[in-house]
Amino acid sequence: MKILITGATSGIGHELALRYAKEGHDVIACGRNETKLSQLQQLHSSIQPLCFDLTDYENYPEWEEGKTLDLVIFNAGDCEYIDDLLDFDAKKFERVININLISIGYGLQTWLKHIKTGGRVALVSSSAGLLPLPRAEAYGASKAAVTYLGKTLAVRLTDMNIHVSVVHPGFVKTPLTDKNTFDMPMIITTEKAAEKITTGLAKGKAEINFPTLFVFIMKCLRFLPSSTWNRLATKMEQ
Repeated sequence: MKILITGATSGIGHELALRYAKEGHDVIACGRNETKLSQLQQLHSSIQPLCFDLTDYENYPEWEEGKTLDLVIFNAGDCEYIDDLLDFDAKKFERVININLISIGYGLQTWLKHIKTGGRVALVSSSAGLLPLPRAEAYGASKAAVTYLGKTLAVRLTDMNIHVSVVHPGFVKTPLTDKNTFDMPMIITTEKAAEKITTGLAKGKAEINFPTLFVFIMKCLRFLPSSTWNRLATKMEQ
């Protein structure tokens, strides 16, 4: 298969690129850090780097006509917390929405038409989009939107025989989560996360959730009355 992965220079994307390359697939690894992409390519010859900034919307690399893709994984993302709510940082909010959500729109514009019949689009969302969490106004909103986008794409692409998977990870140990100063229950490695994603995609799952128990608990908590959850979430922030 020919697989394109965004956000491939670190974290889950890095592990996905290596895992698919070792399985014998051709991997197009996207990122904006040329040095890290070169280092990734040196780890496996089946990895082809594609260096550009996903938020530089007018300068996406042109895709060669007739060159098809079997799988596109929209994995790139960032997290910045809104610490002072009354002094709301709109620029921070914008940065997170741009990389986590808007860039997917431009990626779909560039690559969707080149996915072959029977191919697949995978969107890496987050369990954080399932519940309103303190300080996660930007991150949670972007990931909730990614989940909605993925489920809408799944409806509309059915007749075109293009499949869609939405991924909801819990906490995964990456350079992004290394910045967190709070407890992260059931945190897993990037290797385990990549295994869960590749296995789920191979099985054709529409939704890939892990750790299973963590995401199940998050989904169950959504059935609480809003007032009850608000009190619990307020205690989490303290």
